[in-house]
Amino acid sequence: MASTDTQHRLPTDVKATHYDVTVKTDLKAQIFEGLAKIYLDVVKDTSQVVFNSSELELGKAEITSNGSSLEQTDLAADKEKERIALKLASNLKAGSTAILKVPFKGSLTSAMTGYYKSRWENEGKEDFYALTQFAATAARRAFPCWDEPALKATFAITMISRGETVSLSNMPSISEAPLQPGAYDNDIASIVDALPKDEKWKITKFDTTPKMSTYIVAFANGPFEHIERHITLPLSGKQIPLRIYGTKDLIHQTEFALEVKAKVIPLYEKVFDVAFPLPKLDTLVAHDFDAGAMENWGLIIGRKQAFCLDPNSLDLSMKMWVAAVQSHECAHMWFGNITTMAWWSTLWLNESFATLMGEVIIPDKIFPEWKVNSAFINVHLSKGLGLDGKLSSHPIEVKVKDANEVNQIFDALSYSKGGSVLRMLANYVTEEKFLAGVSLYLKANLYGNTETKDLWDGISKATNIDIAELMDNWISKTGFPVLTVTESSDSITVRQDRFLDTGKLEDKDNQTIWNVPLAIASTGEDGQTTVDRSAVLRKREQTFKINTTKPYKLNSGTSGVYRVLYSPERLQALGTEAAKPKSVFTLDDRMGLVQDAMALALAGYAKFSAALTLVDLFRHEKEYLVWASIASGLAEIPSIWWEYPEILDQFNAFRRSLYVPLVEKLGFEYEMDEHPDVTMLRTLAISNAARAGDESVNAHLKSNFDHFAKTGDDSKIVNDLLAITFLQAVKLGGKDEYDAVFNVLANPKTPTAASAAMKAIGSAQDEKLMEQTYDYIFHKSRDQDVLYLFVGLEANNKFRRKSVEMFEANYDHMYKRLEGNVSLSRLIEYIYRSVTTEEDTRKMVAFFKDKDRSKISMMYEQTLDGHKAARGSIERSTDDVKSWLDNWSSKL
Repeated sequence: MASTDTQHRLPTDVKATHYDVTVKTDLKAQIFEGLAKIYLDVVKDTSQVVFNSSELELGKAEITSNGSSLEQTDLAADKEKERIALKLASNLKAGSTAILKVPFKGSLTSAMTGYYKSRWENEGKEDFYALTQFAATAARRAFPCWDEPALKATFAITMISRGETVSLSNMPSISEAPLQPGAYDNDIASIVDALPKDEKWKITKFDTTPKMSTYIVAFANGPFEHIERHITLPLSGKQIPLRIYGTKDLIHQTEFALEVKAKVIPLYEKVFDVAFPLPKLDTLVAHDFDAGAMENWGLIIGRKQAFCLDPNSLDLSMKMWVAAVQSHECAHMWFGNITTMAWWSTLWLNESFATLMGEVIIPDKIFPEWKVNSAFINVHLSKGLGLDGKLSSHPIEVKVKDANEVNQIFDALSYSKGGSVLRMLANYVTEEKFLAGVSLYLKANLYGNTETKDLWDGISKATNIDIAELMDNWISKTGFPVLTVTESSDSITVRQDRFLDTGKLEDKDNQTIWNVPLAIASTGEDGQTTVDRSAVLRKREQTFKINTTKPYKLNSGTSGVYRVLYSPERLQALGTEAAKPKSVFTLDDRMGLVQDAMALALAGYAKFSAALTLVDLFRHEKEYLVWASIASGLAEIPSIWWEYPEILDQFNAFRRSLYVPLVEKLGFEYEMDEHPDVTMLRTLAISNAARAGDESVNAHLKSNFDHFAKTGDDSKIVNDLLAITFLQAVKLGGKDEYDAVFNVLANPKTPTAASAAMKAIGSAQDEKLMEQTYDYIFHKSRDQDVLYLFVGLEANNKFRRKSVEMFEANYDHMYKRLEGNVSLSRLIEYIYRSVTTEEDTRKMVAFFKDKDRSKISMMYEQTLDGHKAARGSIERSTDDVKSWLDNWSSKL
């Protein structure tokens, strides 16, 4: 799997097999230094050794081979490519070994990448700790290394730290003792001997890791506490400790995350039939972290919002999120860590599997009442199709060259569309055979690196199906199909074309033919429904025999990664049948009908009036997840037509007619033992009724908020309603309400409260209050919180264009703050995607004309495509939407 792309990939003349990495962390001085001792196999004759390093001050390197030191002629740094070339006076010979020693120093910055510092409040005083985030290409910011996923090695980490701190790494510590100057070999003596004699320091040595990639190496140092439990692994019978570490202000909120980890690890072992190989699995909860969480082998690290749950409050949505994140990261212990993609182009082999296994298949075994397989349709299928419907989308397996491109593909295609494609495949071949094939894939590639073909080979062996032939275009081609159904009395004809959210498709963009599992549900004379899972559309157009006088539906269970376009008459018939109390169509079918209808209307494949009629038919629906599909689809209307008050006023009346009856039925009181569906539906109904302007609902929320603002007692505000309560308080209130929410942001009791406050302060309608919000976002906020704050800005119609102006005025500053983070490109999405007139687009293009777009190029193009789609919806559908709303209003 060696690469010939030497412009973007390291030469393969030598191979690192083992690293001894010593790191001294000085939290008071906020610096680190150390030594990387790297053992090399020489693959072919070479007179230079090229490795990765970035943002480090390197000392004099030393290289030896066969016990002799080799003379160096030059040490050349390529800052752009983040490489160091150590040039030698004579060749290293193929088949020999060498040892490279490189001292290094660095600063603990707040960049949330490499080895960095995180800030927290320790008994009223600012304090810091240090931790790592190496994915995708930032291990090189912490120590010199061969920083590519296929260049696996073993690692032995040694940490030198202040005596009162705790050090963590991938493996358990094998020794820890106070430092004794003069007691160490020359490799680290210079580090140790330079320490002040009157300070207490210690040295912690960690066990050697299995063979692994650099991006999942991890270490941390700080005043951490922990909670712990032990599990017995089902395959080996071994007992291992599971711990969660964090500072004392957070650790009491991590019990549920630990509980989830203890439940999922044994399940993964059983399902994959591959042993968990490490002697422990820790999680570190961080105050500052770029992504949600990171699957470092043996030391998962993530932001507090991903792992903390208030043990004294109801907060079902947060509970579901914590479970999903913890399970997702644990899935990576197999997908990504034991078996790793060969290069970032196949990132989907990591993230798509962790999405499907970690958020659906395994959690469904623990929390069946959450209906996570159905929830996947709302959470991931819709998200993946939403991005993939753009002309500027990219294949799931996408060619990437360097770090600028790698960070941009941690997106809805690598996670959500990829997971959806795997879910479709599992439904087609059966989940049992799919998992058997996955197990074969893992076993064939233990501690190795893989490409997509390796996965298809494993599943092919388990199913006796040519999976590569069936699935290749789903992975290697951009986009997905819309299936147009025409019918006769005894058959349907199905045609596939690429779906675009602009509705405008040129022949050059419509060349792909997908193999489409149709999963046709049909109703017999006895009224029983059967599903034909063998039917596959393999051509542009095919005809299938079916009795169309009875209810039928393609994509039964909504497991397919496509949209289905029926005639308006058939769609209404499907909606009428689906809305019946004892419908032949399932929960998942009803969700799919709603999502397809709204997406097809937005893109101009169908009339919006047909989609709104379908929604109206579902107003007596009882399932939360169908209502979630409805709410998500309807939210597009105020997002697109936000400058059309003649539509918004009537539309909000329509929304109130849907949600207020649910509020009246379910009430405002939450019970500890009620079904999750009831809890989630109540939250959805109250939140949407409030956004639609229902006076009684907003009055209730205001009453609870006012009590909190006056007394500091938040017991009347259920955690599930914190977000909408804070949002409406700031939006409908004034300075007093804003200040109360801002105080929560300054001193949050829980991560849930912090997130709610961050999103709320952007909803102020007063210019001076928004100036305070902008000042906080651009100059005072934590880097990890910027995305939450931008979500709040996007929802504020009154200040949308002002937010664009403020962003552009502070762009260089924000770019510098976040340029190494995956969140950078998301800022472009949130700030620009809702301002979509031709003038808005012209200004955006002009602003970025002379900017370096290498780190945001994908999101930039996707945002421009979104502008075109929104304008298309307005041009095509404004009259249709207005006419439907007029007609609906006239019947009141």
